Amino acid sequence: MASEESADAARLLPSFERRFLAARTLRSFPWQSLEEKLRDSSGPELLLNILQKTVKHPLCVKHPPSVKYARCFLSELIRKHEAVHTEPLDELYEALAEVLMAEEPTQCHRSYLLPSGDSVTLSESTAIISHGTTGLVTWDAALYLAEWAIENPAAFAHRTVLELGCGAGLTGLAICKMCCPSAYVFSDCHTCVLEQLRGNILLNGLSLEPDTADPARHPGRNAYNSQSPRVIVAQLDWDVVTAPELAAFRPDVIIAADVLYCPETVLSLVRVLQRLSASLKDQQAPDAYIAFTVRNPKTCQLFTSELGEPWALGGAAVSERPPGPHTGLCEKYLHCSLSEESKVPNYIYIDIYIDIYIC
Repeated sequence: MASEESADAARLLPSFERRFLAARTLRSFPWQSLEEKLRDSSGPELLLNILQKTVKHPLCVKHPPSVKYARCFLSELIRKHEAVHTEPLDELYEALAEVLMAEEPTQCHRSYLLPSGDSVTLSESTAIISHGTTGLVTWDAALYLAEWAIENPAAFAHRTVLELGCGAGLTGLAICKMCCPSAYVFSDCHTCVLEQLRGNILLNGLSLEPDTADPARHPGRNAYNSQSPRVIVAQLDWDVVTAPELAAFRPDVIIAADVLYCPETVLSLVRVLQRLSASLKDQQAPDAYIAFTVRNPKTCQLFTSELGEPWALGGAAVSERPPGPHTGLCEKYLHCSLSEESKVPNYIYIDIYIDIYIC
């Protein structure tokens, strides 16, 4: 019986660890399972282990989440403990006291554990909108596209990847660490986003190519014998970038996550894809993977109609995997593909409906 309880507790710990380090919403934590385990346990071992896997985790100590997030998490943990035990646990209150004394900085961190045992850590703004952009935080579509990429590494292995609207860099960093691309181009239009992104790339142990505006020096295919991909950061404005500038990157794969939030960005993205597809006359048209949250169905419809009809779902299905310590960044995804008769030939379209997921 004791061994069963120990096994159940061991399964609970990775769930708290993954969610806390990535600063997922508190409602996504398995609180009910925790309460059940606490009722069946007379000792503090489970809560002490949760503390070690969350606020005292080495990643958290070195790269902490927002003070507000840590405070809310510890407050909820204390409430669960008090609901089933009368004796206070000093370690919980000491951890909360440390957080209450800390000042809230303008930057916080999220860390995502990879199946390899490695991790991706991001420095982000604590404000959803900062410096006039939403690109300083990670949005859910980036998480799901990263998960899809990790499960489909062959789509990126030994290929040059161009990411449009990369934001904080989660998807690209996960691909660089898990999918063995030969080269990876992170691109965005906002200067503050690119400054933060460069820091995140270096934070995760990758080397940056020198910035250059010379198309002839864009990475193309990797000419170096290295296990790490060539990494470059490029400032791209979709409305002004030219076909030759896009073609100079010579991408084999194009990705974008959560960039389709209004009709204007939809039209800009489709024009970029059309421009790039038309300019690569001496190269096979690249694959493209686009992930976004469907906040407004009309925006989704505009995207598919602008890409061209007819389009068809290609084996669309929701894939759900059992929970465990190595399930990756999230637990469900849905994808579909466009037919090759669209206005942008040979592109694959991935539509991720975030509102149906529990992560």
